[in-house]
Amino acid sequence: MAIEIAEALNCEILSFDSRQFYRELKIGTAPPSAAELKRVKHHFILDRSIKEELNAASYAQEALSLMEQLFQRQDYLVLVGGSGLYLKALIEGFDELPEIDPKFRAELNLELELNGISPLQKELEEKDPEYYRHVDLNNPQRLIRALEIIRATQKKFSSFRNQKKRHLPYRVLQFALYEEREILYQCINQRVDLMLEEGLEKEAKSLIAEQERSSLQTVGYKEFFAYFRGEYSREHCIEEIKKNSRRYAKRQLTWFRKNDAMLWYHRKDKMGILKAIKGE
Repeated sequence: MAIEIAEALNCEILSFDSRQFYRELKIGTAPPSAAELKRVKHHFILDRSIKEELNAASYAQEALSLMEQLFQRQDYLVLVGGSGLYLKALIEGFDELPEIDPKFRAELNLELELNGISPLQKELEEKDPEYYRHVDLNNPQRLIRALEIIRATQKKFSSFRNQKKRHLPYRVLQFALYEEREILYQCINQRVDLMLEEGLEKEAKSLIAEQERSSLQTVGYKEFFAYFRGEYSREHCIEEIKKNSRRYAKRQLTWFRKNDAMLWYHRKDKMGILKAIKGE
């Protein structure tokens, strides 16, 4: 859809997929194919190594600079991806959070390992109910990030969020695509089967030495790393990849539904999206 929209608008594409940046992850992140990349020029696709990890704040800085250059020669840009945090950082700016002594994170990671995620969820609910209502409660990294700041500053994490929003000097329209759940899950399962045919297992095996990197805490890789460690069978590994992909899709939908600016269209409704862009 992004390629078809960009072709209709005669413009280029910027990805905000937080994993498709990395050239070592050619199969498991399902980036655009060589044929698709020929149709429209893409940016932030397989353009760096996993050894040069790009966080949301740095991505926003790079993308803003590039957008300024691109808008000098074209009227539109299409941004596409599923990493809502990276899109938020680009459009709204990133909260300026205080520097925290690493000991707080180390303590929280140890607590997670010893006691599981439930005590962290409970602590966040007690100390910052506002952020508790919005955060993905099954994402330990988000919980730990909030709690380390709460413990270190004795202030709510939510008090540091959205202090100032960026106002881009462009007209910004945000579109989300939907599909019936049954069809969506079918597509996810088919995509996993296709990645396996293309060599996902071999790709994951080649990255075992790098498996601690945050870019590899990703569906499709982490399950294979567990399989390589002998934690379960290959069949179970594949089922886990499909199950975790479906769960991730559900979390993405939840994230984007919280965004009041998001306009929802069926994943094949190209004309509807183009009419909205052109104000028809």
